[in-house]
Amino acid sequence: MKHLLSLFSALALIVTVAVTAPAMADGCGKQKGVYHINYDGEGETSYKSAMGNIQNHINAVGAENMDIKVVLHGDGLGLLMSAKSDEALQTRVASLKGQNVKFNVCNNTLVGREISWEDDLYDVWEDDIVPSGVAELSHLQLQGYTYIKP
Repeated sequence: MKHLLSLFSALALIVTVAVTAPAMADGCGKQKGVYHINYDGEGETSYKSAMGNIQNHINAVGAENMDIKVVLHGDGLGLLMSAKSDEALQTRVASLKGQNVKFNVCNNTLVGREISWEDDLYDVWEDDIVPSGVAELSHLQLQGYTYIKP
């Protein structure tokens, strides 16, 4: 009986390792994160720093293991407004988009501040617009996205 119990324990261990090994081999496993940007991008909370945080996250986990959304509202739209004339910021945004990072833009901010997503923002498409940035943050968290404020 003792031998059978040991055999059963060893088999359970093998199954556990087989199931969890792919996630452990990838470092941190599959992750979903939502980055919240609603500040003006000056000083310590610069847009370039935020983009660096997102890239570091991807580097640690692997783009194939990430589902990242960036929700921009309020002063956060300045990131894509600045990118219209800042080539370094354009490169960072384009690089992140090339790694399947999705940028969501708040329609309430667009309307309230009379910002044209077509003319005033860098590389924004109609399907990038969400009705409300804060509602989108809540919605994504309910779907299991980790909230990150860079």
